Amino acid sequence: MFESLKKKFSRTSDKLEEELIEEAQEENNLEEESGKKFSFFSFGKKDKKEEDDFESDVAEIPQEVESIHEEAEETSDDKDEKSGFWSFGKKSDDDNKEPLEEEESAEEIQEEEEPKKSHFWSRNKEEDAEESEEADEKTEEKKSRFWSRSNDEDSEEDEEDEPGGMFSFITAKTISEKHLEDILWELEMGLLEGDVAMEVASAVVDSVKDDLVGRKIKRSNDITEYTYNALRNAVAEIIDIPGKSMTEMIEAKKAQGEPLVVMFVGINGTGKTTTIGKLANYYLKKGYTPVIAAADTFRAGAIEQVNYHADNVGVKLIKHQKGSDPAAVAFDAVEHAKAQGKELVLIDTAGRMQTNTNLMDEMKKIKRVAKPDLVVFVGDALTGNDATHQASKFNEAIDIDGVILTKADADSKGGASLSIGYVIKKPILFLGMGQGYDDIREYDADWMLNQLFSESGEEVTVDEV
Repeated sequence: MFESLKKKFSRTSDKLEEELIEEAQEENNLEEESGKKFSFFSFGKKDKKEEDDFESDVAEIPQEVESIHEEAEETSDDKDEKSGFWSFGKKSDDDNKEPLEEEESAEEIQEEEEPKKSHFWSRNKEEDAEESEEADEKTEEKKSRFWSRSNDEDSEEDEEDEPGGMFSFITAKTISEKHLEDILWELEMGLLEGDVAMEVASAVVDSVKDDLVGRKIKRSNDITEYTYNALRNAVAEIIDIPGKSMTEMIEAKKAQGEPLVVMFVGINGTGKTTTIGKLANYYLKKGYTPVIAAADTFRAGAIEQVNYHADNVGVKLIKHQKGSDPAAVAFDAVEHAKAQGKELVLIDTAGRMQTNTNLMDEMKKIKRVAKPDLVVFVGDALTGNDATHQASKFNEAIDIDGVILTKADADSKGGASLSIGYVIKKPILFLGMGQGYDDIREYDADWMLNQLFSESGEEVTVDEV
């Protein structure tokens, strides 16, 4: 996903590095340094890997230390036991001394036993030394294993970066507006070519500029890292539009004993009816009972199409004859859901251009009669700026509450995904990710950010919300 956008982000970093290195060469302020040159997308991998490694190392080190400590205690206990035994023996001998004759016999006995005792002690000293050596070896082995693991991971990490090409500045460079002027202009043009809305492109460029100007750079890798973080932060602000999820709203309505009523709008050909089938299937699997209203009574074959999806996923369809009042169909579907205790009503409406005044008025009538809790615009991600423009017009006409983008998996530019929520100030609720009924996912800004800042072709996942 979003391969074109990723290349533009990476190119921005490369251009800034070229600019600063070229200037440093002219100033005789550059020296080659040993080390690996990091690629633009490697910083995302490192952040995640460092976080995982830190957690695992913190968990493992105490266990290793505890194990070594226990071994040391065992050795100490053994010595204490031996020391206690012999001191007890000596004390007993002193307390039980008899007259001289008995002392002499005791001395004779002691002389006979002394070699044995000496041999016993020397043997125990050897055993203690061997145990101590074994404990030291285990400790060293664990340390060696721990550090070799860390070194192996560092090696694997380094393999992901580009060999050589690492430079440092003798005197730290400071990024100025002069360095960024041409580079950010090129980034803005690239975003516009990728169907990113003008106001979104400007917001990204301004944010990156504010983040980078004044940054002090010591090494070439710093340039890549700062640019990566500046772009990631800028995009994070753009795509994270607050709003409740549809699932949360269903639960809230269910607590009131009411169904959540959702009305779908958009132009023909965006995949609106198929999306309704996907959502019905999605919420069936979550344990809810949806009902679909076939309120597109104008288009030939529309009722048959939505009926096909309802049958495939196994949900009730409320329909009237072709040409009947679509508002009446929507009203009947809501009443059916209330009477049957169903939690979700999905209203399919006729696809229409946002410029068709009569059809837009008809849609407003459906909204007045059905009183939907959500009005959702369904747009095609591949149409880029057109989808954003359509959403804006629908929002002006009937005040939409959220967006579903279809064909997001096939979108290489990413313009609509980046722009649509920011422009109309309404959240993206779902993304269509394929042709099957299971190919839909609730929108997650963190997941989207990971897709935008991962290597091309690399699949990045996060836990489902």
